[in-house]
Amino acid sequence: MGQLDTTRRAGCELCEQPGGMLVVRNTELRVVRVSDALHPGFYRVIWNDHVAEFSDLPQAERMRCMDAVALVESLMRVHLQPIKVNLASLGNMVPHLHWHLIARYSDDPHFPQPIWGMQQREVPAEPSFDAGKLLELDRQIQLQLG
Repeated sequence: MGQLDTTRRAGCELCEQPGGMLVVRNTELRVVRVSDALHPGFYRVIWNDHVAEFSDLPQAERMRCMDAVALVESLMRVHLQPIKVNLASLGNMVPHLHWHLIARYSDDPHFPQPIWGMQQREVPAEPSFDAGKLLELDRQIQLQLG
């Protein structure tokens, strides 16, 4: 595996920017929290080196990447208690390996559609989501992956 500084690609958004609020970064990957008022439990696991596809990683690195995704998902389930966690690795707009992890709730504006789908209901005036849960989740992710 190359070092992050030598494997950045000019013009790649995820090589040049964190991709969200940095929760933790290690030598291989980083976890960020996405600022999304409609979907507050939205995280990304981003591979630091510029690779476009999951299969571009050697097997050992694929395993470490998926272990991190599974860990973040598991911690999200414990701390945020969603009814579902959506996982996606699209990369159509930003072809840099990253996984979206999104806590889903029956009252979120898009449920049961994907968050990029058609909105199903109005956003409540007073959000019922406890933002303090995100801070504890961030702390647990840091402890496990830092």
